[in-house]
Amino acid sequence: MLKVGLTGGIGSGKSEVARRLSARGAVVIDADQIAREVVEPGTQGLARVVAAFGDGVLREDGSLNREKLGSIVFADSERLAALNAIVHPLVAERVGTLQRQADDKAVVVYDVPLLAENKLAPMYDVVIVVDAGDETRLARLAKYRNMPPGDAKARIAAQASRDDRLAIADVVISNEGPIEELDTRVDEVWSELSRRLTAQNSAPSGT
Repeated sequence: MLKVGLTGGIGSGKSEVARRLSARGAVVIDADQIAREVVEPGTQGLARVVAAFGDGVLREDGSLNREKLGSIVFADSERLAALNAIVHPLVAERVGTLQRQADDKAVVVYDVPLLAENKLAPMYDVVIVVDAGDETRLARLAKYRNMPPGDAKARIAAQASRDDRLAIADVVISNEGPIEELDTRVDEVWSELSRRLTAQNSAPSGT
C-alpha cells in the first residue's frame, strides 16, 4: 500500500485533484467528508459540538449549520482548537477503519486539508501539495462558494501558510491555470505514484 497525503489551502483545487486521482484508480479517503459524517444528527460528535458552542450552531432541522460554526471558529483560534479537539479524534478513528479495508496493493490517497497544520507529513509515503496563489484562491471562493471576501481571507489566514505547505511537499501540483493543465499534471503524478507503488511491492520483504 502506498500512502499518499494530499493537501492544499482552501480554494486551491485539492478536491478536483482528489477526484481525478480517484478516477485513475486511487482509493481516496476524504477527511472533510468524514468530518461531516461524524457530526451528523444523532452522532456523539454533534452532541459534543453543541455542548461546546451552543444550540445556535444548529439548523431548524437539527443538523449542524456549518457556515455559522465556521464564522465562529475561523475568527478565533482558541475556538477553532476546541472544535478540532472534538472532531479530529473521531475522524482519525474512521480513517483507520477505511485504511484497514483498503487493498494492500492500492494507492491510498488521504485528502487532508490540515495536513501541514497538524504536522502529519511523516505518516505518508508521499505528500502532494496542490498549490495556488492567494488571489487565485480568493477569486475561486467568491465565484464558486459565494464566500464574502472577509470570510475567505479569514479562512486562508486560519490555515498554514503557502510556504509551510510547500516545505512538506514531495510533489507539487500547481493549479493556477485551466482544467486541461490540471489533467495533464495529474496524469504525470499518477504515473509517478504507480511507479513508486510498483517499486514498493517488488522490494524484498523487510526493506
